[in-house]
Amino acid sequence: MYANILLSTDGSDVARKGVKHGIGLAKALNAKVTVITVTEPFPIDYGSGHASGWIPTQQEFDSFEAASKERAGKVLDEARAMAEQIGISVELLHVPNAHPATTIIETAKSRGCDLILMGSHGRRGLRKLFLGSQTSEVLADGSVPVLVVH
Repeated sequence: MYANILLSTDGSDVARKGVKHGIGLAKALNAKVTVITVTEPFPIDYGSGHASGWIPTQQEFDSFEAASKERAGKVLDEARAMAEQIGISVELLHVPNAHPATTIIETAKSRGCDLILMGSHGRRGLRKLFLGSQTSEVLADGSVPVLVVH
């Protein structure tokens, strides 16, 4: 039914459940799996109206980039360990400085994925009480079927 599954994770508990479910589904279907984590760009406030804004130093940029890369590595290492435990191999992908929903959709298309599997929400403010903002965007804008795991 599905031969090429894209699993999206941000490392949250709900996303972890999605990865575990996706790995199990992929094993049952003998499907190829790509696990993606996307880190957003450093937030910059250029100011608007009467506000002066804030522009980070190069050191702050570098520190943010290093922390993002380290976090993504841990998230993907955890996904690899889950896959190895169940006996399948997965391709791991970190896309830095990008909008998660857009990147998930583009990656699914460019890699020929026939299913996107993601958790119902990540770590996003009040909207996490409902369907997560990135999940909502992927559902609304994507052309690939999406399986949402709670």
